Amino acid sequence: MIKKELGLGMLLVVIAAITGAINPAFLSLVNLLNMANLIGLFGVFALGEGLVIITGGIDLSLGSMFALLGVVFIDLLTTYQVPWPFALLAVLLGGLVLGGIQGFLVTRLKMQPFIVTLCGLLIYRGAARYYTSDSTRGFGYGDEAGTLSSIASGNVAGIPNTFILLIILALVLGVLLHRSVYGRWLYAVGKNEEAARFSGINTNLVIATAYIISGGLAGVSTVLFVFYTNSVSPSSFGNFYELYAIAAAVLGGCSLRGGEGSILGIVLGTALLQVLQNLVNILGIPNSLNFAVMGTVILIGVLADQQLQARRRRKVALASVARTTPRSASAQEKSAPPRGAAVVPTRTGDQA
Repeated sequence: MIKKELGLGMLLVVIAAITGAINPAFLSLVNLLNMANLIGLFGVFALGEGLVIITGGIDLSLGSMFALLGVVFIDLLTTYQVPWPFALLAVLLGGLVLGGIQGFLVTRLKMQPFIVTLCGLLIYRGAARYYTSDSTRGFGYGDEAGTLSSIASGNVAGIPNTFILLIILALVLGVLLHRSVYGRWLYAVGKNEEAARFSGINTNLVIATAYIISGGLAGVSTVLFVFYTNSVSPSSFGNFYELYAIAAAVLGGCSLRGGEGSILGIVLGTALLQVLQNLVNILGIPNSLNFAVMGTVILIGVLADQQLQARRRRKVALASVARTTPRSASAQEKSAPPRGAAVVPTRTGDQA
């Protein structure tokens, strides 16, 4: 994984240098801080998506989850005048519950993750539109959550709080994934769920917790995006954000087959995706082609993953052949008769 992350970091530096050479404004402090803010916004829920992908699953419902939790969050603050700590807690619990429901359907009812999360995408979006009668929700001119707003959209020494939060979450999840037993279980389940089950791992619990963590991080991202946009349109809020998360995870080295990926790679993939988006804007490419760029990025990432997998299988096959060849040769030498044995007649019992 170190080679993947190192290569991704070098690619990020090269693309950033090319973009800066095309337009020096890319390297301006204002643009860099704005990109750091966007990396923080999209990186938080990309981490959760990456954990799900490592287990061999996928979550297509993130964008619709943002819409549903977003309209509920704003309604709690503006309509029902709920104090912001309780509204924040409700949104976080809502994300955990939605993730837990999806994990239950995948593990207990043995439904395909693609089908479960695709249905979640449709259900959450439809519920958000029905709840608001398809109207936009916003804060208006009130100051219902001024403290939370300053935390979510503020900065420390010029560095956006969203980026700082991403670094903190990446460190915590990095320890969880790479330095804990649970992380080894995640990789084992992604590599071969049946083998992991026979080895004594509670595979259902591991997979379900991955979806729960993803739902909780989606709740955190909902709050961040609500204060970034200051309004929620249930028909468009969070549209295709799950594609950003999948693209960032795939670029970061997460295999859609499961069992591969790292937290650092996901963060670097998110940063690379935002740099590419910035490059598209600098080159004057229409915004309507952003999704085409993302689709191309995902396609290239999957093709690269296939080539790496094939190359790894060839290396393993050649190494196994190299190990077995000397042994078979030595076995043949041991079983071969000594020289001269063919010319010495063997005495049978009758001859004796």
